[in-house]
Amino acid sequence: MTVENNQVECGIWDKAGSCQISLTLLETLPVYLHKTIPPEYMDIMGHMNIRWYFDMFAKSGRKFFTSHGLGEDYFRDGNFGVFTLKQYIQYFAEVRVGQTVAIHTRLIGRSDKRFHFMHFMINETKTRLAATFEALITHADLKMRRAATMPTHIADRFDATLADDEQLDWEAPVCGAMRL
Repeated sequence: MTVENNQVECGIWDKAGSCQISLTLLETLPVYLHKTIPPEYMDIMGHMNIRWYFDMFAKSGRKFFTSHGLGEDYFRDGNFGVFTLKQYIQYFAEVRVGQTVAIHTRLIGRSDKRFHFMHFMINETKTRLAATFEALITHADLKMRRAATMPTHIADRFDATLADDEQLDWEAPVCGAMRL
């Protein structure tokens, strides 16, 4: 638990100014990327350029996919892949060169063809939430270039993660524009 001025560090605030989700709760989610920000990520404003947020979220997504059976071998050998249908990024605090971030991930839901997840980028140096990335992804048949049902062994892995994530005692702060 992070403490500043005798208060628990908050990850997500609600509209009334109360802490909705503590940083401690976000930090319990699995980490799919851990990185110290190099000088080449800096922009003219003196902080990390937005393209690097997206790059790190994309790399975290690939690791998340791979952990559920959607790795390069699956894509190459099975003629299957994934398409991004929607994505939403929110920025909460700047990240600067030399600071270390970790990206934690929560699965929100899944259907037979789609899955909805959220990344939380935590600036570990400053002990605060820097950004979130929410995405809706569809499993795809690359021969037909259309959405396709996930095979059972992939769906089962997502179901196991979802069962764990549904046990969390906090609601994910979704944007509300994504539906399975």
